[in-house]
Amino acid sequence: MSKGILGKKVGMTQIFTENGELIPVTVIEATPNVVLQVKTVETDGYEATQVGFDTLREVLTNKPAKGHAAKANTTPKRFVREFKGLEGAEVGAEITVDTFAAGDVVDVTGTSKGKGYQGPIKRWGQSRGPMAHGSRYHRRPGSMGPVAANRVPKGKHLAGRMGNQRVTVQNLVIAQVLPEKNVILVKGNVPGAKKSLIVVKSAIKAK
Repeated sequence: MSKGILGKKVGMTQIFTENGELIPVTVIEATPNVVLQVKTVETDGYEATQVGFDTLREVLTNKPAKGHAAKANTTPKRFVREFKGLEGAEVGAEITVDTFAAGDVVDVTGTSKGKGYQGPIKRWGQSRGPMAHGSRYHRRPGSMGPVAANRVPKGKHLAGRMGNQRVTVQNLVIAQVLPEKNVILVKGNVPGAKKSLIVVKSAIKAK
């Protein structure tokens, strides 16, 4: 049975274990999620559980969203996502942080920080050329490929927009769960800026 919850990245801090080891952790605030819809093969062609997170102000919503949320006896949500394999979920049920426990292995998904238009050195980690005066190759991309192809191959590492992409970090370990504060502490760092949406779910490659 897989688990899943939506939350917001608060930032990073550090905690100490019982034997005095210092662990850097990311703080994820996950107020109770509400199950908005349970999709089945008969009705939708596939199985999934639709979950809503973070109440949306009434002025920012519309009638269809209100009606959809009313079926679950809740208010419209800012973020709506689907999870596969959430067994036993019913419409209107709440998903809280205590579904997870310390030691659980999870996959965390977020949107990485946007860094704008960057060159190949920063974007792809390419090496620069000699910085001597005679060199005419400093931070430019380098060879575009073989002569015979007569074109630039697809996937060539060039300059372009960097970041602002959906990124999943796998096999992170939950250090602590604080139900009274609706907080999950995950060892290490997770993608995204502060206050950005974070998806936490059971790891699919956990050993």
